[in-house]
Amino acid sequence: MSIYYYCYFLQDSNGSNKQDPHVGQEDENTDRGNWSSKREYMLSMIGYAVGLGNVWRFPYLAYKHGGGAFLIPYTIMLAVAGLPLFFMESSFGQFCSQGPINVWKAVPILQGVGITMMLVSTFVAIYYNVIIAYSIYYLFASCQYPLPWSAKDCNSTGLLDCFFSKETLCCISIAYNITAATLNVTAENQTCQNEFTAGQSPSEKYWDEVALQRTSSMNETGPVVWHLALCLLLAWILVGAALFKGIKSSGKVVYFTATFPYVVLFILLIRGVTLEGAKDGIEFYIGSKSNLTKLTDSEVWKDAATQIFFSLSIAWGGLMALSSYNKFYNNCYQDSIIVCVTNCGTSVFAGFAIFSILGHMAHVYQRPVSEVADAGFGLAFIAYPDALSKLPISPLWSILFFVMLITLGLDSQFAGIEVIATCLQDAYPKLLKSKRGIVTTAVCIVLFLLGLPCITRAGIYWVNLIDTFCAGWILLVAGLLEVLGLSILYGGNRFIKDIEMMIGSKSALFWLWWRACWFFITPVVLSIILVWSLYTFTSPTYGSVAYPDWGISLGWGMTAFCLIWIPILAVWKVYKASGGPWQRIKEACSPTEDWGPYLECHRGERYGTRGATDPNIFVISNKFTTRL
Repeated sequence: MSIYYYCYFLQDSNGSNKQDPHVGQEDENTDRGNWSSKREYMLSMIGYAVGLGNVWRFPYLAYKHGGGAFLIPYTIMLAVAGLPLFFMESSFGQFCSQGPINVWKAVPILQGVGITMMLVSTFVAIYYNVIIAYSIYYLFASCQYPLPWSAKDCNSTGLLDCFFSKETLCCISIAYNITAATLNVTAENQTCQNEFTAGQSPSEKYWDEVALQRTSSMNETGPVVWHLALCLLLAWILVGAALFKGIKSSGKVVYFTATFPYVVLFILLIRGVTLEGAKDGIEFYIGSKSNLTKLTDSEVWKDAATQIFFSLSIAWGGLMALSSYNKFYNNCYQDSIIVCVTNCGTSVFAGFAIFSILGHMAHVYQRPVSEVADAGFGLAFIAYPDALSKLPISPLWSILFFVMLITLGLDSQFAGIEVIATCLQDAYPKLLKSKRGIVTTAVCIVLFLLGLPCITRAGIYWVNLIDTFCAGWILLVAGLLEVLGLSILYGGNRFIKDIEMMIGSKSALFWLWWRACWFFITPVVLSIILVWSLYTFTSPTYGSVAYPDWGISLGWGMTAFCLIWIPILAVWKVYKASGGPWQRIKEACSPTEDWGPYLECHRGERYGTRGATDPNIFVISNKFTTRL
């Protein structure tokens, strides 16, 4: 057991302590604040890592790439790419108690990487809340019986009159008039159509024609879909309210949002395995039909690495932002192991819940599981709602499912907005320190307005476009520069010494694997994935709808806008340095004078004091506490 001091940072030269009202009295860092408890931090990290991709992408990839055999490359990629980067980022943020831009005081020439991370988080936050808005809309639509996308006898009357038989499908077009005060639903009958001729199930027609009111292409923008606009507004109100006091308020919310999805997945799994046909779904997912020959396919390994990279939310900046509020001596190594294993375990567990019910759906339709399995929007808003509509008490299961999607989305969204707010506060600490609520509110309002194009009748095309160009290989570039910058420019051995200042000294054998990953294995894996992604890149489509040339150009423009800051900041840092060309580059690659642990009492002999000329004063009190 060892001890550390509480350090108090005095903000002005007069020595008055203007403490942020959102910082707790027992916080170690009374300037930025700390998590109220270790549980809140762990739940926030798990909630951030475990997102929609765990439910709507991993199960489909496992089914597509050989079932249980896919777990082999998935686990290997977790060990060589996911866990090393996760540990690196969380340690990096915790060590200096700074967000994803200011952490690059360690390697100033790469500060543009932090700006790229913040911009990517901004773009993703815009469309991610639109997906939450879709889920909110479906949640409201689930509060009726029968479900509006369900199928029933053509001769019956009700909200949605459809029937399935082996040959035919009778569907109803539904018009929704939604005002701010109430949701009014009207329906009128249409003639029956052949299911395979029409090419759409009732749930697919509901998604396209009712929920999205989708136009035929991105060229036809159409008006704002007002029921989605109201749901988007509600989504941003939820995010803003949860983050109004920063981690002090979001840390309380995650007790529900991070745990409730597991409750729902467990309930859906129990219900699913009791259904007829569930065994077929699980067999297709990860059962005896696993195909080990798939391991010879390079695409399987590429998809496994990509899924690990994106599902752990690496290179988004959120890991650094959340870990920056940790106490200095927190065991970030142990935390990384727990969060990564939990994330991957959740993906596997979710697959059983998803495919057991899809197996029942395939049994009802008398079709192979492969014809009803889907990923992304197709799973969340078409295939799975369709499957739930076949269950007794279908509104209950539908409500549970969409509440789960909302909570999964909110956890990830919290961290995305935290990245933006943390970067702003780190950049202007004196101006914004005590205005956390105002900063959060302003960010939510601006992003709500920027998200309005995504809830027009062509909105789904915008969502898919941003997802393709902003949440794709940009993150691979940022992650690759991050690991190269810290292992080569900053020095991997130096970084290890920094980590040991927090978690204690470890043996050379302990660091052997991490050194191998940070210096060689992880950069090579990321480079291969990046080159492969660029080589196999094709212009995005939404279903069979191609994007216009101006849409593709806009997508590349967003990519360029995110990445351009990396060379701009690098050139600027070299230009601002002094000396000859080599001295300038060397200075831009060396840590700044104020780099190191945020609090003076943690800097020790390795970093020393920030200097007597610093107008800010650090006072060390005699309060002690045991090391975590």
